[in-house]
Amino acid sequence: MYGKTMIGSLLIALLLSVPLKAQTIEDGKAIIQLVAQYADARDRIDTVLLKDIITEDMDQLVSTGEWRHGKVAAIKGMAGSSRANPGDRILKVERVRYMDENVGLADARYIIKNEDGSERKMWSTFVAVKKGNHWKIAAIRNMLPSEN
Repeated sequence: MYGKTMIGSLLIALLLSVPLKAQTIEDGKAIIQLVAQYADARDRIDTVLLKDIITEDMDQLVSTGEWRHGKVAAIKGMAGSSRANPGDRILKVERVRYMDENVGLADARYIIKNEDGSERKMWSTFVAVKKGNHWKIAAIRNMLPSEN
């Protein structure tokens, strides 16, 4: 009796530790595509696309230290920043990691190629959340690389 109870308890513990739904290759591709859509929307200052791909409670911490809270403030800040700092935005996702089946982190190298030929290099982390069958951006953290 003791052996069956122990085995049953171990089996239940094992089942509870296994995610109910594993992320798919399609989820990873969708998150990478989401980041690409963000870069495109920023380049074109496409506020309609931005509204579609970010959450209502989205927040963004940019490399200057400005913190944008909510969709309206984030889009206003993104559009203003794109106008003040024109150039091609290249975001290359290097890693996607999942917190659970509906939350993923995408770490990307972020390069802004300025019109004068110079480049601004940063890191960017995106928090993506799955809403129904679609991934949306819930948070962005931009940071300048260290000198070391």
